[in-house]
Amino acid sequence: MFSVGLIYLLLIGCSYLILAAIDRKKTEQSLKIAGLSLLKLLPLLVAVFGLVGLFQEFLPAQLVTHWLGESSGFLALLLGASAGAVAIGPPLAAYPLAGSLIDAGAWPPAVAAFILSWISVGIITLPFEAQTFGSRFALLRNSISFIAAMLCGLLLGLLL
Repeated sequence: MFSVGLIYLLLIGCSYLILAAIDRKKTEQSLKIAGLSLLKLLPLLVAVFGLVGLFQEFLPAQLVTHWLGESSGFLALLLGASAGAVAIGPPLAAYPLAGSLIDAGAWPPAVAAFILSWISVGIITLPFEAQTFGSRFALLRNSISFIAAMLCGLLLGLLL
């Protein structure tokens, strides 16, 4: 994982060097924008990694394996998708948590359902969506997205 991040940093650094030779002013502006974006994102990153640390230390792996392990079958899939559906936050936050679940013994299809549900189902934001698009649309979209998250998780299980 570290090597992939390092490769990205090297590629971006090289791109900035090349672009600085072409247009220094735009490159400086781009670096300012990137720095501001990092400052805005930093509290979220610290919070997510803090949550991952808490999760890894205070949620026993046996509990994760019991509820989200392969032996739980459909229940694990349902619980993974349900946890993602009620989670709130940017998708960026789902990946470290999903990695912790996998490390603790969760079944990969349940974790896939968790991620997909986090991204596509919005139980917390359902009232706002219903107000904007109508209750019927919001409920139908969320229901279809929830079912699709579980089906995609199962498909992942078949492919792995």
